[in-house]
Amino acid sequence: MSRRAMPQPPAYWFGDGTVPLWARALAAVYGALVAARARLYGLGVLRRHRVGVPVIVVGNITAGGTGKTPLTIALVERLRAAGFKPGVASRGYGRDDDGQARWVDAATPPADGGDEPVLIARHTGTRVRVDRDRVAAARALVAAGCDLVICDDGLQHYRLQRDVEIEVIDGARRYGNGRLMPAGPLREPVERAAACAFRVVNLPDAQADAAFGEWPMHLQADDALPLRGGRPKPLSAFVGQRVHAVAGIGNPGRFFAMLRAKGLGVVPHAFADHHAYQAEDFSFGSELPVLMTEKDAVKCATFANAWFYSVPVVAKLPEAFWIALLERLTPAANAAAE
Repeated sequence: MSRRAMPQPPAYWFGDGTVPLWARALAAVYGALVAARARLYGLGVLRRHRVGVPVIVVGNITAGGTGKTPLTIALVERLRAAGFKPGVASRGYGRDDDGQARWVDAATPPADGGDEPVLIARHTGTRVRVDRDRVAAARALVAAGCDLVICDDGLQHYRLQRDVEIEVIDGARRYGNGRLMPAGPLREPVERAAACAFRVVNLPDAQADAAFGEWPMHLQADDALPLRGGRPKPLSAFVGQRVHAVAGIGNPGRFFAMLRAKGLGVVPHAFADHHAYQAEDFSFGSELPVLMTEKDAVKCATFANAWFYSVPVVAKLPEAFWIALLERLTPAANAAAE
């Protein structure tokens, strides 16, 4: 496999292929461990820790990307407008030093802060703390003056007591074959989703609908931003052109499909999630515009040329979702203030 190649999940995760016996056996062991851990937390043998302010956890029960980061950014902006002082806690997966706790801001190199935390900091300007121990990260945010903690990708981090859980679902892939890893894409059994206060479905297109009990989310993309600075360029300006499309995210196909739906001629280049880009990764052999996700773009600014663009997305959810979320948060916020 070349350094550029994207390791794909097994075909049977999201298809009709036969699951190997070895994968089924390991999934049974994994499932037993997951159940035992949940039971220990339920019995109080393993402690959950409160941090003195409301905590929202955004996550998923499947492996791979589902749209958590755009939703986290939308949560920060909307809850700040409602009067909160939110901070974001994250592990900062993919950092050079994955275990060191640190503050992340717009100037933090992605290799130090993680691509997603840096992206959140640049978009929102809010306090962002990365730490393998999310309880410690949340406490640091509270000590820094935050009155609300949003935990990015922490659904399985049970040590941190939470007031609201938001599950994010890929509307195209859903739960795949419905099996636990490695026989399928599930980190936890499907039944775990029922415990989440909100189930947000990242829909693949404007015509798709969420099921009963789910909240629809659309990721809206309108412009391409030159990495070297300058005026945004509408995606409509690329209609009918061939472009190199770069995505190092959990589901690169979603990004490519979005550009194709806009009328662009996509030459796809899929990289591993959290890939550490180098200039030679972009030796594509033709000087076409290079369009990439924002998560990828934060790691390419140092060697970008005039052909490099990022494509920001904005998470759009129904107004009723925000009303319901604030109704859930108000009692927890009042209790924390007493």
